[in-house]
Amino acid sequence: MIQFIKKQKLFHRIKDPLVEFVRLEAFSGIVLMFFTLLALAISNSILGENFIAYWTNYFGFQFGDWTLKKSLLHWINDGLMAIFFFVVGLEIKRELLTGGLSSVKKASLPIFGAIGGMLVPALVYVSLNTQGEGTHGWGIPMATDIAFALGILILLGKRIPTSLKLLLTSIAIVDDIGAVMVIALYYTSEIDWIYLLYGGGIYALLWLFNFLKIRNISVYLIFGLFLWYVVLKSGVHATLAGVLLALTIPARASRNIFEFIGSNQELLKNLEDKTPDLQLKPNEKFIQASVSSIESNCLKVLSPLQRLEHDFHPWVAYMIVPLFAFANAGVIIDTDLTSRVFEPVSIGIILGLFVGKPLGIFFFSWIGVKLKIAQKPSEICWSQILGIGFLGGIGFTMSFFVSQLAFADPEVLSLAKFAVLIASLMSGVIGFLILKLFCIKEQ
Repeated sequence: MIQFIKKQKLFHRIKDPLVEFVRLEAFSGIVLMFFTLLALAISNSILGENFIAYWTNYFGFQFGDWTLKKSLLHWINDGLMAIFFFVVGLEIKRELLTGGLSSVKKASLPIFGAIGGMLVPALVYVSLNTQGEGTHGWGIPMATDIAFALGILILLGKRIPTSLKLLLTSIAIVDDIGAVMVIALYYTSEIDWIYLLYGGGIYALLWLFNFLKIRNISVYLIFGLFLWYVVLKSGVHATLAGVLLALTIPARASRNIFEFIGSNQELLKNLEDKTPDLQLKPNEKFIQASVSSIESNCLKVLSPLQRLEHDFHPWVAYMIVPLFAFANAGVIIDTDLTSRVFEPVSIGIILGLFVGKPLGIFFFSWIGVKLKIAQKPSEICWSQILGIGFLGGIGFTMSFFVSQLAFADPEVLSLAKFAVLIASLMSGVIGFLILKLFCIKEQ
């Protein structure tokens, strides 16, 4: 049988889940950039006001006294982005269990870098906005848009080691954990404790399903929808339901690897034994039954967490996040907006992302290594860490999202978005140049 397999052409190479994640995010950055530029172009054309007003149209559902109506923008930001945060939660859980954050040795460097990349930008912003309308915006420069950042790394080609891409991804994932905590603890409106109590009951039930080893994905998704609704009604931001649901998804498969190998070997052996007969007289029913059994085994050896991440990630990367950008990047850039660019809100965001992010990521990583708590991969040099520090300053999607939570005033919100765009552009250009021109491996 082994000889038979060796003669065949291999259909797939082995794919590391995090490497596959990096690939998807990197190419989605190109799609994201296209829809961002398209939104800016339309917003600053004769269609601009109508384009921005379009997203404020309300629609929803009503059954008797029960009503759920939101603007189109809210359906995207509170509904579709809950799916985005669901995938973020799945990625966080996978990395904590089996990936780059699964041990102290692996996680130390990205944790140090991410803490610096959140703390320093927030302090820079707060130092410029101690009072006034901008005091709630300190969470905006803490964010990193992993799709744009990895997209730029991909443009640099093979000169960038895989370990550097994985380091940036791990930093961004820790950054996402911080963003979720900030949204939950700070950017939450008045709480309806009754709905929150309902949410607690549903969440306890989801963990009970996990404890009982229920592997039916549909069960989790249906109850996850109920969880999203009660969290939305409770006053806590609805997207957090996505992260909470992700943490309850089983990370163990229903069939272990030894059962998988044994069953498939038997099925393949039967196929091999019948190969001469099948060449003379193809038996489609037998082939289909064998392949279907192998396919079923493949599904059973993958955990619900792996299957959901694999199924949802492309939809999030190529549809939900670009749609979010298209709906939120519409900023009318006129003389009034540009004249306000030196106000504390915009300066705090620009300096937080463009200066605070790279300094925080670089110096906290350096401190971690010098204290011998973290370990820098030998193939990565310090100039590369500075480069990804600047790429971490591309806040974009997450910064836009936090801006929506921080500012209710449309004028302040537009100014914040404009500042995010400026800072992200500057950070991306400088990060690209550093990685292209100064990535000489240290001896």
